[in-house]
Order: sequence, then C-alpha cells, then structure tokens
Amino acid sequence: MLEDEASQKKKLEEEIILLQTQLSQLTFEADRHLDGGSSGNAFTSGLDSFSHLRHSPMRNVGNGQTSLVTHLHERVGLQKILSLLESEDANVRIHAVKVVANLAAEEANQERIVEAGGLNSLLMLLGSMEDETVRRVAAGAIANLAMNEANQELIMAQGGIGLLAITAADAEDPQTLRMVAGAIANLCGNEKLQIRLRSDGGIRALLQMVRCRHPDVLSQVARGIANFAKCESRSSTHGTKAGRSFLIEDGALPWIVQNSNHEASLIRRHTELALCHLAQHEVNAKDMISGGALWELVRISRDCSREDIRALARRSLTSSPTFQHELRRLRIEL
Repeated sequence: MLEDEASQKKKLEEEIILLQTQLSQLTFEADRHLDGGSSGNAFTSGLDSFSHLRHSPMRNVGNGQTSLVTHLHERVGLQKILSLLESEDANVRIHAVKVVANLAAEEANQERIVEAGGLNSLLMLLGSMEDETVRRVAAGAIANLAMNEANQELIMAQGGIGLLAITAADAEDPQTLRMVAGAIANLCGNEKLQIRLRSDGGIRALLQMVRCRHPDVLSQVARGIANFAKCESRSSTHGTKAGRSFLIEDGALPWIVQNSNHEASLIRRHTELALCHLAQHEVNAKDMISGGALWELVRISRDCSREDIRALARRSLTSSPTFQHELRRLRIEL
C-alpha cells in the first residue's frame, strides 16, 4: 500500500516536471511571436509573470498554457498538486508552486485553492524557504489569491503581511519585490483591512521596497499606496476613520510627492491619484502644504493627461479652506 502511494507520488512529480517543460516551451514560443524573435518579455508572458494586477488576469500567451495547467488540475486533482509544495525535491517543489500560481491567476480557482489548504502551504513556503525563487513564485501566487476579497481577510489573519515583508527584506531580485509589492497592493484595496494592514507593517514594507528603483517594483508600490489612500479617503468620508492619514503618519508623503510627476505613466498616475485622495480631507492639508504637495496638486489640476484626475485635483483644492488660504497667499489661480 505504501509502495503504491510512493509510486503514485513519484509519477505525479514526474508529470509536474513534464508539464513545466511544456509550459516553458509555450512561453518561449509566445515570447518569440510577441517580440518578433526575442524571448525577453518576462513581464507580460510566461509562467513567472503571475498577473497580480486586479484588472489583468494572466491570459497573455493565449489558451495553450492555461489548458495545460487545467488539464493537469482536472486529471490529478488540486490536493495532489498542493501536496507537492512540501516535496523534499527542490525541483519538484518549484514546478509545483509555479503550477499553483498559474491556477491562482484564474478567478474560478482562487477560493478552491484556499479551501484546499493552498494558502497555508504558500505562506509556509514564504516563512521556511531560503530559496528566493520559491519565495518569489509563492509571493506571486499569494498576489493572485489576494485578488479575491474573502482570501484577503484570510491572508491578513494568517500573518501574510509579516511574511511578505520578511520576503521583501531578504530579496535580491527585483522581481521578488514586484511580486511582494503586488500582493500587498491588492490587500491595500480592501477598506476593512486598513488598520490591520498598517499595524502589521504593510505601509512600511511598501516604502522599504522603493530602495529598488526598478519601474515594475515602483509601479506596484505606487498602486498599493493609491489603493490605500482611496480606501482611507472613503473611510474618512463615512466617518469610520478620523485624524491624519496613516500614509502621512508612516512617512509616505515625500515619496508620493517626489514621484507624482514620474516619467513612467503608471507610477505617475497612481501617485497623482494618491495625492488627490489625501487632499480630499482637510486634516491632511497642512502636512501636504509643508511637504510640497500643494504645488503638485496645482500641476495635476492643470496638466494631468486624464480629465478625471485633473477634476479630482481641482475639486480637492477648491473644497479645502486651508488650501484656498495658501493659494491666495501665494497668488496662485486655478
């Protein structure tokens, strides 16, 4: 009986590795097609891209990659795939976590993976593995799971922020930071988690990752800060949040101001939105003026390429007595 179980597990491990080889070939073919012969687009295709932007599930390389993973999932079952996350064979373990990350990119699989114990296993990998590749892929899988609101609460409840922060602190590869920042950014979009996320060090973790100046990392950090600012603004409007912004208290304002006119459009858009959301609440106005944010808000209200953001900046400026007083003092007209 034990021999049969061992044989089945060995067969499954071999199947996972074969699947990974097939997926890698699909990735190469897709990259060559997309890039006119180059296989260099690691951010938009392939098993390591893990689309952790809420609006962009991983479908970049067509249906071939998805169908292979789905075929394995349907044939051997999710539980068996998850069991390989604990394999003693490092090669098997990394292939298994990549398959789980790809499954997690599909909305239909996200709750199933958590219900089957996948989240526990992924968090365990973050906390117990020294191999940065395993931790990077596990963070990408968690980022995908964090697109689901119910999963977000479970990630927080199981200490996910602390484990993600440790992973970021240990990371040497910018893509590990990108995965971690993407996971935290998704969590920042849940209004109910704001206080817990801040107390667990989520904002500090995002700010520490800006030491890496890679634009893919910075865009995820900026997205997380914009998500947090939007939710915090909503809480303030509803009366469930009082006092200065947690972002201001945790020292995020200088970075937001510094990057609100960044050359990269995604970073610029997210930081512009963050400033506008912060500016909607009078309690933040004095800190924003002393931090140089007023000038950026004026610029955004005039020059931002998006009309909705220009309007939001203008509305924030005109509705604040403190901003209005400072604008008159400086003789600035909107």
